Amino acid sequence: MAAAAAPPPPLLLPLCIFLLLSLQTHSTTDVELLISKIKPSLQGTAENLLLSTWNSSVPLCQWRGLKWSFINGSSLTCADLSSPQRSSIFLHKDPLLQLVSLQLPSANLTGTLPKEIGQLANLRSLYLAVNSLSGGVPLELGYSSSLSEIDLSHNLLNGSLPPSIWNLCDRLLSLRLHGNSLSGALPEPLLPNSTCHSLQFLDLGQNAFAGIFPDFITGFNGLKQLDLGGNMLSGQIPDSITGLKLEKLNLSHNNFTGVLPDFGESKFGVDAFEGNNPTLCGGPLGSCSRSSGLSSGAIAGLVIGLMTGTVVLVSLLIGYFQGKRKKNADEEDDEFDEMDDDEEMGNNNGDGKLVLFQGGEHLSTEDVLNATGQVMEKTSYGTVYKAKLSDGGTIALRLLREGSCKDKSSCLPVIKQLGRIRHENLIPLRAYYQGKRGEKLLIYDYLPNKTLHDLLHESRVGKPVLNWARRHKIALGIARGLAHLHNQEPPITHGNIRSKTVLVDDFFVARLNEFGLDRIMVPAIADEIISVAKSDGYKAPEIQKMKKCNSRSDVYAFGIVLLEILLGRRPGKTNGGRNVGFVDLPSIVKVAVLEETTMEVFDVEVVRGMRSPMEEGLVQALKLAMGCCAPVGSVRPTMEEVVRQLEENRPRNRSALYSPAETRSGSVTPF
Repeated sequence: MAAAAAPPPPLLLPLCIFLLLSLQTHSTTDVELLISKIKPSLQGTAENLLLSTWNSSVPLCQWRGLKWSFINGSSLTCADLSSPQRSSIFLHKDPLLQLVSLQLPSANLTGTLPKEIGQLANLRSLYLAVNSLSGGVPLELGYSSSLSEIDLSHNLLNGSLPPSIWNLCDRLLSLRLHGNSLSGALPEPLLPNSTCHSLQFLDLGQNAFAGIFPDFITGFNGLKQLDLGGNMLSGQIPDSITGLKLEKLNLSHNNFTGVLPDFGESKFGVDAFEGNNPTLCGGPLGSCSRSSGLSSGAIAGLVIGLMTGTVVLVSLLIGYFQGKRKKNADEEDDEFDEMDDDEEMGNNNGDGKLVLFQGGEHLSTEDVLNATGQVMEKTSYGTVYKAKLSDGGTIALRLLREGSCKDKSSCLPVIKQLGRIRHENLIPLRAYYQGKRGEKLLIYDYLPNKTLHDLLHESRVGKPVLNWARRHKIALGIARGLAHLHNQEPPITHGNIRSKTVLVDDFFVARLNEFGLDRIMVPAIADEIISVAKSDGYKAPEIQKMKKCNSRSDVYAFGIVLLEILLGRRPGKTNGGRNVGFVDLPSIVKVAVLEETTMEVFDVEVVRGMRSPMEEGLVQALKLAMGCCAPVGSVRPTMEEVVRQLEENRPRNRSALYSPAETRSGSVTPF
């Protein structure tokens, strides 16, 4: 009798069972999973037109957003549906057919990410970006046997990222989770010393990841692009990151500290690191010599004290320098001699003095004075110039109007506070120059963008269509910038919110200009600005003097801007010859509500192609705007509440967020 075969080792038994089940059930698993599990999960409670094609009465080649191939590698096409071999009934049960790509970006998906996607044995690419998928990233996704490209950007995903995602390392080419609400520390791979050698694109930006820099990423030696910006990561950036051959890097808007690694002749500029803890220095952020916060005299005093070892001498030295500082405080230029940790003096000469802030360390007094400029605009605060530097760079100079600044003791502290503020929706102040004759220059980055006013009201060939998705993104950016200002210590009031003080770039990112400048104006000029705001329709009814402006008056002005975005109409005085009048946007909406013609007040570009304004968050935005414009300031929402409501009522179809010049990653199945 033949000897009985030895049983398989216990550890191999689960693997054998898994392989056996895979071979036995693969012929129908993909189709069955799509119909019974994946489709219901992705579409949530509402019927989705694109997913409605996923049914047995439609040939597989016509199921939207899917790409199929046979086991021999040939792709399924709809070239000959009349052939018996191509009948939909036959293909639904074809054991040689497999799903290789699921691509449904901007498809109005509202459900959750189904865990069954991990069971699609041959799925190589998963593109579900720009939808409204909520819930977490299922750990089963990491158990896929073939996924190499994942894009789940711009959804509503939350919770922590499962460590199993790194199980895909050996074949993963790109992982994009940008613009969700994922939180917690980034998990390390379960396997030690994992290199993810195939991974080239890792985008985890604009989430809520916390903890220290994930060191394990520096071992992903195939990375070309890394985006961790817009999170809550802290600690130091490890030197080992320089071992990666990165072409693009974004670590901005976190809370990193310490000295930047030496990237050598790197093409990474300030924008890759800005918006972090003010103590972050080195590289494009400038020298770290200023981070100690001690003057040369204080350092000398400490050295002498340590050398002598006598408490008396140290006390005398401290007293000496304190007395000297107090004496200098009475002198005209003392305010320039005491810089905080995050600012420093430029190489000043007899012409004036230059205070530098983060991102402006490369500037000198000569650069500013020798720049060739042209007038861009004249505002209530002064004249703005586009100035060309000798090295070819461009800056924006705002020459404050004569007599506009308060006394020196109160002016510079305000400017210092403004110089420390960094946020992606605010234009940063890079430097401040004061000349001997009293002239005062605020120095900003030059941004060749259009104002929101121009985008809304200017008629020109080639102007981008401002549908609701794009307008919502602009409104949310303005709200986030204002909320950041209001959360400063002490809080900063913008004081002059209007569509003309909002710049919008090619990707519809809004950036606020002129914030906080009301605090350095003498009362007469500040009140003049309030008068202009009144004529333009942006002034809160309770504000008569600029000094009375507060966060609630900013909220009112934002409400007017949001109505301007929704209605497409200019607020305030009109200049039309005999048709001079005043356009009161809140009153227009109130009349429309009473007459039950609310949908007629929206700009035609906003509602074009929209099936359900309520589902798209349009009506909610109108209600929010009217709440911001409440006559009584105390009942208006805070800007944090405004941000929350706008985020909760984002448009379902956000495909139009992409500008004509911006492309999605990977190819997209036509719809």
